[in-house]
Amino acid sequence: MKNNKLVKLKLYIFCTIFIVVSCNFLDVVPENIATIENAFRNKTEAEKYLYGLFSFMPDVGNLAEDPALWGSDEVWVFERTNPSINTRMRQILINEQGTVSPVANYWASQQNNSNANGGKPLWTGITDCNYFLSNIHRPFDLDPYERLRWTGEALFVKAYLHFWLFRQYGPIPVIRENMLLDDPEGSRRHREPVDDVVGYIVDLLNEAIPLLPLMIDFESQELGRPTRCWATALKAQVLALAASPLFNCNPDYADYLDNKGVQLFPQDQSVKKDKWKKAVDAALEAIETAHEAEHRLFDVRLDLFMLTMFLNDSTINALQVRGATTEQWGMFGNREIVWGNSRTNNHATLQRYCCPYFGESHTQRNAGAKLYAPTLRAVEQFYTKNGLPIEEDEEWVDRNVWGLRTAADDHRQYIRLGAETLNLHFDREARFYGSIMFDQGTYYGNGQVLEDNSIDPNFMYVTEFKRGDLSGFTAVENSTQTGYLCKKLLKIGFSAPPTSTNYTGSPYSFPIVRLADLYLLYAEALNEYLDNPKDQPPPNYPDVYFYIDKVRERTGLKGVEETWDEHAIAEKKDKPLSQSGMREIIQRERLNELAFEGSRFWDLRRWKLAEEYIHNQTIRGLNVMDRDNFYEVVPLFTPRFEKKDYFTPIRTDVLMANTNLIQTPYW
Repeated sequence: MKNNKLVKLKLYIFCTIFIVVSCNFLDVVPENIATIENAFRNKTEAEKYLYGLFSFMPDVGNLAEDPALWGSDEVWVFERTNPSINTRMRQILINEQGTVSPVANYWASQQNNSNANGGKPLWTGITDCNYFLSNIHRPFDLDPYERLRWTGEALFVKAYLHFWLFRQYGPIPVIRENMLLDDPEGSRRHREPVDDVVGYIVDLLNEAIPLLPLMIDFESQELGRPTRCWATALKAQVLALAASPLFNCNPDYADYLDNKGVQLFPQDQSVKKDKWKKAVDAALEAIETAHEAEHRLFDVRLDLFMLTMFLNDSTINALQVRGATTEQWGMFGNREIVWGNSRTNNHATLQRYCCPYFGESHTQRNAGAKLYAPTLRAVEQFYTKNGLPIEEDEEWVDRNVWGLRTAADDHRQYIRLGAETLNLHFDREARFYGSIMFDQGTYYGNGQVLEDNSIDPNFMYVTEFKRGDLSGFTAVENSTQTGYLCKKLLKIGFSAPPTSTNYTGSPYSFPIVRLADLYLLYAEALNEYLDNPKDQPPPNYPDVYFYIDKVRERTGLKGVEETWDEHAIAEKKDKPLSQSGMREIIQRERLNELAFEGSRFWDLRRWKLAEEYIHNQTIRGLNVMDRDNFYEVVPLFTPRFEKKDYFTPIRTDVLMANTNLIQTPYW
């Protein structure tokens, strides 16, 4: 009887819209499969099922599905915008999240439209992973290597889907195996304690790691499939998340118990530091695995050397972080991206939203949408040219950042020669100039890539955002509201010819994990594990400063200790010598290095700093409506961020159907 019921289980693959990438293996759209026997009768059918598992992985970098982009306080968009532009995720930032129809709903499909609020239910993907793992022994024509590799890939996907839900919802049920239809009580799962969830995800990854290839050998066919580097990087993220203040002995959730009285968030202070040691070990494992697979920090001089032969060092330094984010990954491409999202169509669209107007033809309706606007908070957070926060640099103590200044010859790589703009835009670190487009700032690219201002002081494009200028305010659906645009997400090869109404796409794989991310994660974990950053780390472990200094060096900055000693105000010179000081430095470094890549959204939450950074912190921009007062700072919106907002609520009707589930904390 049970066997008959097993055959009649829900065996359809729930997603028939699959990842669209340049890789041939993801172009396959399998037919609906009626039985387990058919799904695994041979290699071809099993492979279709495997590709279906990949399609459940959230589309990172997709504005319509990834909450970390529009939902972050580092970008802003007009409330009334082009209806073709999906800004649903913005509701997370403007306090419109709710339990009836949650935004970024990855828990359960909407009753009428599964994608109405972004994403799709990940539990379906986890269930399909379990079917796959239980039946991959069936195909008669699958060779042993493929069987092991496919098993590792399914384990990885299952771990990743659990991780995404855990990060977004807090303690979750763990789906070790599927329940039979005749066991309805077993299907009404409980949330499980944080440590159990983390342990299970790590177990899945430990099982997957030896089964996965170190790197992809045939990138034209397989780039985008999981590797050992992906799995070790995810393991590092999981353990860093578990060790972070949001999950690690968070007193705010001490009374969050399920309906059986089980405490879901750990409160044992005696193991608090041990969790950071696990995160240290996992981050180092991920780094060493990435190095073994020949990943390294992106370097324009090596990776785009034909373009940089005649470029000024200032231009090159500004291109470093932009190239590290947007140059196509692969063995013969950008080796910094350890794990990228190969669904490229949406990233081409994102670039269109970041691009200014370069010619009158771009002002025609629908030619462009220059609206992906960094907030002033994001603009201010980047370092000075000395490599410190503005408020800690002794050279900036008496500087009026809102005053105006005229660009001299030594500024011309970044600002139009002779132009007047804010003091805030002068003497900043190279990552600022590689990430932010501002009024009178230069723009390297758009087809003009063989030289910069080294020869002709007016060679590079200049972005002008005052009303009446080419990229100034025109209409709410295609204008920056802050007076800035995001340069970092524009690939160097992206082109908008001034005489054409069409943009020449140059898609790329949106980075999920860059090597710089792992470097900074290691520095953070080790700093939290040691009592003092100057303490000796375990044997053969780099010290706290080693990898953060490598990230800084790439864009022309000196090491942390040297920088603060030489340029900091008196009361901050010893900041790198304490754990709390280094914590602030590492966090600021992550905010700068990984800006606009979605990291800020999740980092502020796991650090338990989102209330401090977002709640009642007015989002500000420049006065784009008034040309004569353009540089006046204006308030745009004041968001709220309360304790409940650290996690996403579960839809109300889901809780009614499963009375064993409890709602997300504080909802």
